Amino acid sequence: MKRPSLAVVRIQQLHKYFGSVEVLKGVDLEVDRGEVVVILGPSGSGKSTLLRCINLLEKPTGGEIWFEDTRITDPKTNINKVREHVGMVFQSFNLFPHISAKKNVMLAQRKVLKRTKEEAERIAVEQLTKVGLGDRIDYMPAQLSGGQQQRVAIARALAMDPHVMLFDEATSALDPELVRGVLDVMRELARGGMTMIVVTHEMGFAREVADRAVFMDGGIIVEQGSPEEVFDHPQHERTRDFLGHIA
Repeated sequence: MKRPSLAVVRIQQLHKYFGSVEVLKGVDLEVDRGEVVVILGPSGSGKSTLLRCINLLEKPTGGEIWFEDTRITDPKTNINKVREHVGMVFQSFNLFPHISAKKNVMLAQRKVLKRTKEEAERIAVEQLTKVGLGDRIDYMPAQLSGGQQQRVAIARALAMDPHVMLFDEATSALDPELVRGVLDVMRELARGGMTMIVVTHEMGFAREVADRAVFMDGGIIVEQGSPEEVFDHPQHERTRDFLGHIA
């Protein structure tokens, strides 16, 4: 069954248990095409689990998730076909250490999208150049800084022509001076109209780039709204307390 929707991602009453611990407690969220949604909250609030459920890296215990017109929580859905359109960037860069930046970006294009070697190489060079690594395409991951490795990971995701990009604490493993380069790439993506769901502790980035800020705590969405509403006029005590501790 297909259900047309303006939303790229649509989550209804999402629950996730790890053993007896309920990490997500009935989350509802919609993300429209071209929207940048930033998810904030303390450690253990369910942010990363929510993100990982969107491409079934974590299997929900209950509820429904739609990606475009496909209900991905339907057991009959071919999740690998859906994942072709969902880019994900993790805290750890997950690059293959034994091949170059360019070959890291080519690999999934060749294996998943069945692009020719020439086409995959052209797109890899194009995307690496776009993230500021045009002069590092033949470097091995060990020859790159953490920030550069994360930009390779972003280029790899973009090379798959994703309809949405998921960022799970993409800068949290980086030294502070390396964070800026990665955030600059993410800013450019947002300006270009990419649909993005971003779990981050970078409040300045969230305030500047997000169309909507979502605050989670204890496995629920406590409140959401424009960055101005959430940061400057939070309605809930839990939000005020969280923002007060990180201000």
